Parts: sequence; structure tokens; C-alpha cells
Amino acid sequence: MEYAIEIENLTKIFDKFTAVNNVGFKVKKGDVFGFLGPNGSGKTTVIRMIMGLISPTSGTGKVLGYDITTDNEKIRSHLGYMSQKFSLYDDLTVDENLDFYAGVYCVPKGKIDKKKKEILEMADLIGKENMITSNLSGGWKQRLALGCSIIHEPEILLLDEPTGGVDPIARRQFWDVIYDLSKKGVTVLVTTHYMDEAEHCNSIGFLYYGNILSLDTPNAMKEKIIDGDIVEIKVNNTLKSIELLKEKCNVRDASVYGAGIHVMTKPGVNLIELKEYLIQNHINVISIKKVRPTLEDVFIFLVEKENKIKELDFRYEL
Repeated sequence: MEYAIEIENLTKIFDKFTAVNNVGFKVKKGDVFGFLGPNGSGKTTVIRMIMGLISPTSGTGKVLGYDITTDNEKIRSHLGYMSQKFSLYDDLTVDENLDFYAGVYCVPKGKIDKKKKEILEMADLIGKENMITSNLSGGWKQRLALGCSIIHEPEILLLDEPTGGVDPIARRQFWDVIYDLSKKGVTVLVTTHYMDEAEHCNSIGFLYYGNILSLDTPNAMKEKIIDGDIVEIKVNNTLKSIELLKEKCNVRDASVYGAGIHVMTKPGVNLIELKEYLIQNHINVISIKKVRPTLEDVFIFLVEKENKIKELDFRYEL
């Protein structure tokens, strides 16, 4: 079996609200798959359906060949799950949290000590076994929560916004651990709204209010999707420049990016003309150049395209 997760036309409707709309994707064994999108896009709902916590309104899904609607218990024994809130007991020690989850996941007694030692080493918590969990830093809590979710050696790991609230260094260390797990054959599905984290995934799906806007590898998305150019401009007045650029007919969007501005234009933009336009409006242009699109650029392009389609559909209905 090549795929660990196979989802087809998955839909979930709560009353009159469609949280997930005809979502479909496949995740190869040992791959890292990312669901990227803003909060409220349906990412958590998809995970809950995969875990069998809620039933889909329609559509089908298989996890390691098991049906997500009829084989819930079989699926859960192969899954590890980590939520944004880490699901740890703050009033217990590090060691007690590990013991608790070992019991929840029915880890054989003969393997518990070995698994705990491995997790403590992975989480850099050797010597902190007796610390109360509430006293740990965000990064340590994060790695402990990950350790608790894999103490039973699951084949699939579901991570729901796992890096929220931790510093950039802790995030980087966390992804190093994810890579190591993937190399060992663990399949990882991670939801995030951090664009830079999506770069770590073998493939990603852009989820926007229940709909998948695109499904591909990060590099393929950056190469294929945007119909136009991305121009990076550095100026002395960023906010005023963005307002001016958005008024240009050949500019689709302009937004802050790092210390400069990313401008999404129609194909064949003239950089000299763009620069002169800003100078004429009393902007000091420090630099201007075409650059390769980022995933953030791709997402903005896809969202604007989707919103225009919805606007046309709404006008047609009227």
C-alpha cells in the first residue's frame, strides 16, 4: 500500500455551515503533508474526521486501508495526535505525563522505560524528569507533548497547529525532530498557518474556508500557479508606497514582506515604469527587482482568485 491516508470528496456540514467542502488528497507513507491556511479554514475538522472523532456528511476516507467511518478504533491505535494546546497535564511532572500517556496508549510495561528515555533525549529533557510541566518553557512543553503523542510508536502522526506560541528557535528544533521521524517511516500530517513551515513538507494543500485551492509540492506551486511577476521593492515609505502601487492598473496586490514590499503584477511588468511612478509620487526607491514567488505570494494569488469567483457567482445569483 503506497498511501497512508486517502481522502476523497470529504464534506462536513454543521447545520447550514459547510466547514469542509469536497476535500480530497493522498499522503504517501513516510511523507510530511501540510495543510496550510488561515484559522477557521477547516483544517482541524479534517483531522477530527480522519481520527474518527466526527463523521463526515459525505465522502470517503481510508487510513492505512481502514475506513474512517467504520474502523475508528483500528485507526486510532496507529495514530499519534498533538494539538496546539499540547494536551499536557500542567500539574504533573514530566515523568508523570509520560507515564500517563504510556498507559493511555497501552504501551507494554517492558517497553515503557526504554521509550521514556528515548523521548527525554529527543526533547532535551534529561535531568528535568521531576519538573512540574507548568514550569517548562514553551519549546520544552512542545517537545514533551510530541513525545507523549509518539510514545506508542504510531505509524501516522497528526499535528494540529503544533508550533503556535513558541519562539522561532523552538520551531526550528521541532521541525528537525519531525524530519527524523519521517526518515524512520512515520507519516506526518501537519496543519499550520505559518508559510515558512510549509516549505518543510513534501506536499501541501492550501485550504481556504473549507475548500482546497491547490494541492502540490511547495516548489511546483511557486513555479506554476502565479500568472504574472513578483517584484520586490525597498523604499523609504512602505505604507504610502503600498497604497500607490495598489492604484496601478497592472498591479494585482502589494503587501509588506520583510523589510520591503512584494508586488504581484500582471505578466510583463516594466520595472523602470514602476520605479518612475513611485519617484513621481515622492517615494525614494532604494531597490527594485523581480524575485521568485514565495508560498505567501502563491496563497495571496489563490485567495484573490477564489474571492473573485465567489463575487461573480454572487452577482450571477442576484
